[in-house]
Amino acid sequence: MIAFMKQVSTLPRNEGPTGWAALLPPRNPRPALGGEVRADWAVLGAGFTGLAAARRLAEARPDDSIVVLDALAVGEGASGRNSGFAIDHAHTLGGGAAEAESAKGQKRLYTAAVEHLRGLVDAHGIDCDWRACGKYHAAASPRGTEKYLRPLLAELDHIGESYEWLSGEEMRAAIGIEHYHAGIYTPGTVLVNPAALVRGLADHLPANVTLYENAPVTEIVPGNGITLRTAQGEVTASKLILATNAFTPALGFAANRLLPFAAFASLSAPMNEGQQAALGGKPTWGLTPANAFVAPTIQRTSDHRILYRDGILFRPGLSLGAGELEEIRATHEAHFRARFPMLEGLQLEHTWGGYLCMSRNQDSVFGAVADGIWAAAGFQGIGVTRGTIAGRLVADMAMGIANPLTEDMMRIASPPANPPRPFLDMGVTLRTVWEAWSERDER
Repeated sequence: MIAFMKQVSTLPRNEGPTGWAALLPPRNPRPALGGEVRADWAVLGAGFTGLAAARRLAEARPDDSIVVLDALAVGEGASGRNSGFAIDHAHTLGGGAAEAESAKGQKRLYTAAVEHLRGLVDAHGIDCDWRACGKYHAAASPRGTEKYLRPLLAELDHIGESYEWLSGEEMRAAIGIEHYHAGIYTPGTVLVNPAALVRGLADHLPANVTLYENAPVTEIVPGNGITLRTAQGEVTASKLILATNAFTPALGFAANRLLPFAAFASLSAPMNEGQQAALGGKPTWGLTPANAFVAPTIQRTSDHRILYRDGILFRPGLSLGAGELEEIRATHEAHFRARFPMLEGLQLEHTWGGYLCMSRNQDSVFGAVADGIWAAAGFQGIGVTRGTIAGRLVADMAMGIANPLTEDMMRIASPPANPPRPFLDMGVTLRTVWEAWSERDER
């Protein structure tokens, strides 16, 4: 294990107000930290991973005190900025015996996460527009159909996932868009308003969990326990769980194994009756593209809005340039009009950015990273489910509790080391440019 004393200089910030939160009633955040607090456990990050970890600690150790800190208000961070897909299997699956076994394990992990979240939504009456309507995974071109969709069929058979193959015409009938050559419908994905879901999870934590919002940690110090310092106070705990995903390297952990990206989304105004009729298709649906680096993820919400996520940029500094969000909004406007020519007059009301975290082999950081510190990070764009189950499992690991799902998680917990910068930056940039050009027919 490594020794550490970390000054934190890169902190989360809002990259535009998220449209998901704009649909919700006002909420009073929990108070920021003030003074000195001692606890048995500290959890840094109040997204899906951190809240899942804190809840699991509280369930197993009802007499322990657990403190959760977040730099922002709950729902304003990455968990409230994603596309709202609780996916029950991997986006894409590889070949070979090891990959096949990993795919089965991921199915078990993500299904467990969906069932866990479903139970909490039902138990606490969390109003998050929970829709168990499945999703479409679609290719825009014949080449994309053969490269991405056909191999996926065999893998779905292998993991026992139900599915339906749809032709381009059948896709148009289902979602109203003529753009796609073919698609695969799988029924296990749930669509949600992610900001509403993560707010609801935070507002129904067990009694032995104390949450502090708008409390950015500026220093992590070892000693008699582990101390997390903020501008207003400090928490000292015996053990710490990091649930900070893309910001984990900024804290000094797994710095050469994770790749932070900025992703961008827009949310439209509600469609009027004429626009709904012009679009046609089902009243609510979600679509993930065969290649998410070049094509949009789209959701039609139950109140007839269109969520349009498009654009993924490598951002190791975890910040956007001046005017960059406005440029993204203009790009979204142009691409949205091309994808939905029938929705004349429908405006994009909100555009925002958020940070997701990947690795070069799609694995996650998971487990002990220093004495008394455990981390779960790098969820490859499926943080609602992988992040949730990783939070619960890393809490079990920290408590020394055996869980049969831990073995499945460990199969996807070996991200390789990255090349040093600036070679890493050049390599990712060149790969992104090549991907955009070579896969342009999936655009």
